[in-house]
Amino acid sequence: MRLDKFLKVSRLIKRRTVANEACDNGRVSVNGRVVKAGYDVKVGDRIEISMGARTVAVEVLRVAEAVRKDDASAMYKEV
Repeated sequence: MRLDKFLKVSRLIKRRTVANEACDNGRVSVNGRVVKAGYDVKVGDRIEISMGARTVAVEVLRVAEAVRKDDASAMYKEV
């Protein structure tokens, strides 16, 4: 699954366009490398998102195309 879609489906970022812009501006890194929105997310990847002064680091536990809002937080764990 593409990184921008994963960020939206997991509800780490509210909209896919915002996720895409964050990736394009270098605010998202996976396993320590800045990546583009088309990066293929895999289980075990560590994603870091920098938005303003706040940085969120998560580890991918599950990749799914469609997830209910209540189950979205089960796709990752905060590190």
